[in-house]
Amino acid sequence: MEGLVFNFEMGVVAAMLGFTIFLFVSEVIRIDLAAILILVLLGLLSYVPGLDNLSEPTRLFDGFASNAVISIIAVMIVGAGLDKTGIMNKVAAVILKRGGTSEARVLPIISGTVGVISSFLQNVGAAALFLPVVSRISARTGIPPGRLLMPMGFCAILGGTMTMVGSSPLILLNDLIQTANGSLPADQKMQPFGLFSVTPIGMALIATGIAYFLLLGRWVLPGGQTKMNVSSGQGMSDYLERVYGLQADVFEVDVPAKSPLVGQQLADINLKNNLYIISTYYKGKVSMVQVLTAEIEAPCRLAIIGKKSVVAKFASKYNLRMRPELDVFSEEFALTNAGIAEVVVPPGSNVIGKCPRDLLLRKTTGLSLLAIYRGEEILSHVETEEHQPTAIGLVEFQAGDMLVAHVKWDMLTRLKQDRSWVVVTSDYPQEELRPQKVSWALGFFLLSLSMILFTDVRLSLCLLTGAVGMLLAKVLSIDEAYRAVGWNTVFLLASLIPLGQAVQNTGTAEWLAQQILLILHGWPVWSLQVGVAVLATVFSLVMSNVGATVLLVPLAVSIAVAAGADPALFALTVAISTSNSFIIPTHQVNALIMGPAGYKVIDFVKSGGIMTVLFLIVSLVMLNVVF
Repeated sequence: MEGLVFNFEMGVVAAMLGFTIFLFVSEVIRIDLAAILILVLLGLLSYVPGLDNLSEPTRLFDGFASNAVISIIAVMIVGAGLDKTGIMNKVAAVILKRGGTSEARVLPIISGTVGVISSFLQNVGAAALFLPVVSRISARTGIPPGRLLMPMGFCAILGGTMTMVGSSPLILLNDLIQTANGSLPADQKMQPFGLFSVTPIGMALIATGIAYFLLLGRWVLPGGQTKMNVSSGQGMSDYLERVYGLQADVFEVDVPAKSPLVGQQLADINLKNNLYIISTYYKGKVSMVQVLTAEIEAPCRLAIIGKKSVVAKFASKYNLRMRPELDVFSEEFALTNAGIAEVVVPPGSNVIGKCPRDLLLRKTTGLSLLAIYRGEEILSHVETEEHQPTAIGLVEFQAGDMLVAHVKWDMLTRLKQDRSWVVVTSDYPQEELRPQKVSWALGFFLLSLSMILFTDVRLSLCLLTGAVGMLLAKVLSIDEAYRAVGWNTVFLLASLIPLGQAVQNTGTAEWLAQQILLILHGWPVWSLQVGVAVLATVFSLVMSNVGATVLLVPLAVSIAVAAGADPALFALTVAISTSNSFIIPTHQVNALIMGPAGYKVIDFVKSGGIMTVLFLIVSLVMLNVVF
């Protein structure tokens, strides 16, 4: 190392690193385009005489076939497959049930769960699987995704430090220790670490990450404390009043066992009270009302659409309890699942001359009819200042009628195939869930997970096995799989891999390590360990954490032996510190969440800068306490 001299190639690589950081921070062009630009420049410069080590032209695009990039593509497809079956909807519902709509409660549940999962599954895999969960939680609570995705992503990275299989550097560590032992005397040989040797360190880091965002999130996360107005009831109420002048909302009421409503038909109750009972909860089961001639059974709960004063009067009349917000019906009426749709009766439709009750409209189409817009007239159960309530269940349809209805999105998607109706609404999630495929999706996901945990098969192949299995089982189509992949993330990571290799192949990384070690020569042991941790952190930002670990573990062991310190502790310091990648979106997890959350590089600099310092302090303290 003493003979390593800074040369022209190193200067070019250093300049490329500086240029890359400038493009990332300034964002004068999109970050994925910046990465592609760096890839092209590296390729062209490698043809310049004297810069042969910069990149091998025939292997310039190997990053697109790298284990990391293929793993990300596969895990995105696996995640999309699980989401397609509705599993992620149920996970989101469980989290919402525990955390409500409060950011302070939802954030630690999501982040802690992902952190634990990533201790066994690669952190980018855990983050990718929870992307659709966070998306649904954001839509249902009104919490901007930018407030949840960064804490989730950071805790996914932190979770990789909980077990010796949680991250690639820790997986490599025991092999590197075995290699290093060959040059150590018998009394200094290092023992390999057990699976859970690092668990206390990882737990402390995850707890620190969650506490950091809970205490300082309002200042360091983008989006402030604003909350999007996406309450299912409020969103429907605003739309109906703005467009049709109808004052209606969704309310949940409790019906006691001895209520006078017991035995009455739903249609009669709706007609007498100018409201619409749209769903029932009886004996632990929620079901949308499909036949209005059904009778009330109690104790139960009802989801009612109507004017607040009318529903309150109805509840008082029949001794019902009106709940302040939706509880058991919150999942059913979430805007990600259902909402207001407008459907037109076209000329020649076979429903003309028939009324909703004749057609069993709710049962056959999924439409819960709220109003009929006919010319300048609005027919509705709901009383307005201009119109008296109408028994629209008995109104015969005419050509040109605009039906305003509450409907589940999957039912509306199917209704588009029926020529008796013309679906006007287009701005809704037009995805068809396949709950019948849930066993296939779970089976192939568990197969991938088992291969990762219990075999030596390459990670990317394990995940691709699950992805291809889901495609063959038709959990999702190949076109849906292509759409599920975040290609901006793929190009960002694949294009940066050659730069990390150039840093290592030209000796730039080793030269930088040499300069830092010269500065630290003669310092106390604790400061040497801090220096090794900082060096590993810096290297993980500009090259792969695996490359940084392979390069620095032998150096750290040499430093420890020379200083009379524990070489195993210094080696572990490197492997833990290479997960300290929060400042710029070069880590796979950061690149994954950047697009969906709309983050800018400055957001990572602001939030990740403090997290980097906290990581260094907590990890170093815990390393010395535990070992």
